[in-house]
Amino acid sequence: MPVATFADFMQQVVTGLASGGVYALLALALVIIHRSTGVINFAQGEMATLSTYVAWALIAHHGWRYWPAFVATLAISFLGGIATHRLVIRPVERGSVLRIVIVTIGLLILINGFVLWQWGGEPQALRSPFGTETYDIGGVVVPAHDIGTIAVALGIVVLLWGLFKFTKVGLALRAVAVNPQEARLVGVRVTWMLALGWGLAATLGAVAGMLTAPTVGLDPQMMQAVLIYAFAAAVLGGIDSPAGAVAGGLMLGVLLNMLSYLTQYDLFDWFSEELRLPMALLVILVVLLVRPSGLFGHPEVKRV
Repeated sequence: MPVATFADFMQQVVTGLASGGVYALLALALVIIHRSTGVINFAQGEMATLSTYVAWALIAHHGWRYWPAFVATLAISFLGGIATHRLVIRPVERGSVLRIVIVTIGLLILINGFVLWQWGGEPQALRSPFGTETYDIGGVVVPAHDIGTIAVALGIVVLLWGLFKFTKVGLALRAVAVNPQEARLVGVRVTWMLALGWGLAATLGAVAGMLTAPTVGLDPQMMQAVLIYAFAAAVLGGIDSPAGAVAGGLMLGVLLNMLSYLTQYDLFDWFSEELRLPMALLVILVVLLVRPSGLFGHPEVKRV
């Protein structure tokens, strides 16, 4: 039986934080939309996949360098998210929650079909902008892509925190999320704030997709499993808590990575890579049964 070292432990933590950062970004997108509409956007993963294909097309077919394509893709995704709300979600947002859910599922199927029609189902390669080098930090060998992924994820979280905390737009977004009726009474343009939320969610999804593609390969189903991990992260942290979504994503990434590492020991030899997705579903089930509001969410209180 191999002997675990502190360096081995930290190796798994860093790798788990990198994958958890991606889960956190997509979970944050789910939370932003859920806080404003009360539903889960089941098309969030497909929107991220479409955005990643746009970045790949700019680089592979139009000769763009990575970072200009990255910025352009974020702008396109942001406008696409706003357009999705205005053209697809707004006409049904006053209806039942089930109607909106069905619309997002239809959007998932539509985007997936468009990607297959436009680019085919063959896997494509999107290189990492951080290179393929590895760095030895105190005996922990860390790939440059993992370092870059963690840095980008944390940087975006800080930017969003600043947006929500220190800007009027952020304050309006928070007001709409808490109580859209009262926000409308004080002059907030609720419809446009909802559209802005969809734009931000689409942008976060685009970043998650572009960080995922270099490690798993770019294909039309790339983000489907990641969406489930992100949903598990959002439920774990609290579906109404942006901070909880980030914490849940990081915790879930480390947990799954540590379980994969511990398979070399007899106590955890039952776990395999094929069980990562069922484990995420188990996390959802346990949290919903034990603490439905999540670790950082606030329990819903109703007066009777």
